[in-house]
Amino acid sequence: MTELDRIDMAILEAVQANNRITSEELGERVGLSPTACQRRLKRLRSEGVIEADVSVVSPKAVGRPISMLVLVSLERERVDIVDRFKASIRATAEVMIGFYVTGDADFVLLITAKSMEDYEQFTRRFFYENHDIKGFKTLVVMDRVKASFALPIEA
Repeated sequence: MTELDRIDMAILEAVQANNRITSEELGERVGLSPTACQRRLKRLRSEGVIEADVSVVSPKAVGRPISMLVLVSLERERVDIVDRFKASIRATAEVMIGFYVTGDADFVLLITAKSMEDYEQFTRRFFYENHDIKGFKTLVVMDRVKASFALPIEA
């Protein structure tokens, strides 16, 4: 596990808010030179502390205005079945986020669609044709209140 000092934490807080911040701005914020900030960012990325640098895109702007949370239950919870379903989640563009969870469902997925008809076609292909799935329950998102991957950073 990587040891993070207070400067690392400040860098993480800054890049979570704006991953396009310049090294100069970042250096001013955390009290380091731009070069030192670049070295720390490189280390944080190589050690897996920063998993990805992404932009949050508006689903409506790209023609995918409908989002659903889907609770998925597998027929059996065997390692090979779970691993196979995890691989199908990773390989499916419509699945924005997938969690393997405890409780009433085995997985919770965030899925995006162009329309309800598009989602119905997706369910036929992704759920109904998969014999490892016992069932699924769809919750249609009425309003995306917050879209963020930012974690609370505490020094």
